[in-house]
Amino acid sequence: MKEINQVCVVVKDLDKSMEQYWKTFGIGPWQVYTYAPPDLKNTTVRGKPELYSMKLALAMVGPVMVELIQPLKGRSHYKEFLDKKGEGLHHIAAFKVEDIDEVIAHLKKQGIDVLMSGEWHGGRFAYMDTEKQLGTVVELVWRPGTRPPPERTYP
Repeated sequence: MKEINQVCVVVKDLDKSMEQYWKTFGIGPWQVYTYAPPDLKNTTVRGKPELYSMKLALAMVGPVMVELIQPLKGRSHYKEFLDKKGEGLHHIAAFKVEDIDEVIAHLKKQGIDVLMSGEWHGGRFAYMDTEKQLGTVVELVWRPGTRPPPERTYP
């Protein structure tokens, strides 16, 4: 891992949360995306194929990206997190993973499994079950290019 540059909060209502972050802390503008099939592919939860979708918003605070995720459909770790803990910090992300398969294999040798994974617009992501070791989940991301333009921005 070359860099950790994102923190993510799972929320029940994305629009309400973006508004709260904007009005309270001035965090924004937010770029909003929907991750859903058919663009969201090869999704798994705890190693088993599972269709799920989510809406997310991204904003920069200096060099750190803040991500808000609202689960939409299907069984996902986001939904499990909300049901168990409510809204809150879900994961930190390492965006500059050069070989995601190598990092996953390295972590699996240490007994750390993949909680959830998928592909979106040519990129891959894997949430690793690091809660016991770190108190939070770590997301590994490999992206060959740039993210597509957002659906919308707020404000």
